[in-house]
Amino acid sequence: MKSLILTILPTATRLIACLFISTSWGYSATRDSTSPEGESLTIIDERAPDEISEVSRLYLNGQLAATFKLNLNHNTEQATIPLPLGRMSIPYTLCGTITIMQNGHIETRSVSGEGILHNPNGHIYEAVSSEEFKKFFLINENDPDATEQKNGRPAICATATS
Repeated sequence: MKSLILTILPTATRLIACLFISTSWGYSATRDSTSPEGESLTIIDERAPDEISEVSRLYLNGQLAATFKLNLNHNTEQATIPLPLGRMSIPYTLCGTITIMQNGHIETRSVSGEGILHNPNGHIYEAVSSEEFKKFFLINENDPDATEQKNGRPAICATATS
């Protein structure tokens, strides 16, 4: 198993947590392991120091792929997600609600973002937020070209979930 040391970026705060893949893809994420066959990507997340809790969703290729949950007792998680063979680019969307401590007050905010994961096989992505939790996206610190962020609020995040 590979270990990864996370550092806080000066303009970004790490968010997110556990993953499971919807049955519409026919895949399921594994925690802290690698896919024995085929291709996979890994998501690592860490709760920000001023973040109290978070509930977020990850969509891959327009399908709900994962639900994330963090709180004061659950700070960090890692998941390896199997991918269909040969995928060169996968669109993603992050949607969620976070609760933070801001200037001594508790605030709950909606967060969202979308982009494209390029050549995702074998990559380690981190979910981050910047601009005081206004932007929400995935990055790969070792390969900046592995992700592409889009501007604006994703339409899928405006839909109600049950």
